Amino acid sequence: MDGFAFGPPQIVVLLLAVQRLAELRVANRNTRRLLAQGGQEVGRAHYPLFIVLHSAWLAALFLFVPADAPIVWPLVALLIPLQLARYWVIRTLGPYWTTRIITLPQAPLVRRGPFRWVRHPNYCVVVAEIAAVPLAFGAWRLALIFSIANALLLAHRIRVEEAALAPRRGAAAQP
Repeated sequence: MDGFAFGPPQIVVLLLAVQRLAELRVANRNTRRLLAQGGQEVGRAHYPLFIVLHSAWLAALFLFVPADAPIVWPLVALLIPLQLARYWVIRTLGPYWTTRIITLPQAPLVRRGPFRWVRHPNYCVVVAEIAAVPLAFGAWRLALIFSIANALLLAHRIRVEEAALAPRRGAAAQP
């Protein structure tokens, strides 16, 4: 690419991409196992939209944020606790963690770790990250565009996930 420069924003994006690929390996392994145990996937139709959104987010950051963009260090530093929170969620859910919505009716809902305080802690991490990474390099337009797109998708996904989990929360017994 003529004129393309490689700098801190591109390094951050590559690190995030490697992290996401490693997470997908774990998620896919857990998904296969949960489905083999009788789990049921819901919301399958919208899942590819998340792949497109997150891939486009990483690509836009990599290609459109200048290598010499000013660095907002507090936002870069925020990425560390965000990643720790992400791994706390993954560790808490253990074999139930996946990037899809898989419900295993006989499995109890996880109510420990970050789930003691927040119903969807991983989504909180993603929302913060989608805004923080571009803002860390002054790309407020990318932060805005992808935050809006993510909010629209997440609103749908949370409705689908809540409906899938409602019977296990006892909501099905209500009139």
